[in-house]
Amino acid sequence: MSILVQEKLGSFKEEARGNLELDYLEVEWFETHKRILHKMTRGGIPLTLRFLDQDPELREGDILFIDSDRMVLVEIIPCKSIVLSPLHLAEASALCYEIGNRHLPLFIEGTQLVVPYEAPLFQWLHATGFKPVIEERKLQDPLKTTVLPHVKFSFDRQ
Repeated sequence: MSILVQEKLGSFKEEARGNLELDYLEVEWFETHKRILHKMTRGGIPLTLRFLDQDPELREGDILFIDSDRMVLVEIIPCKSIVLSPLHLAEASALCYEIGNRHLPLFIEGTQLVVPYEAPLFQWLHATGFKPVIEERKLQDPLKTTVLPHVKFSFDRQ
């Protein structure tokens, strides 16, 4: 029988762990915004996530379930990604425009732009001289264009 999870219980902090065993619900980056999700934890516990009244955005370290023995946390699985390191703001703007035109999700990590791997995009970026790199990354915090960013960006290098 599956455990029903209808709300996140907070974000993991080591000091709150106590003697609880940690178990992880591994999710792909594209599953982090699903309102309903059926998955099994690494430890074999079946969970049904049903976030109908709450923002469903799952983040690394979110607590989904606690009982007397264990705490279940979200873990985002790394995936093959295209990583770009723009040299200046104009290059970052051009990259964002091109990626947006393809309706692909964009993630910003420090001064790097990260996109889930897609062969045609990688080939185009390489052919146009943007120097894309393929890496395994945990894709977290997609850029939301309808809200202001929570971090200060600086693409200019000294």
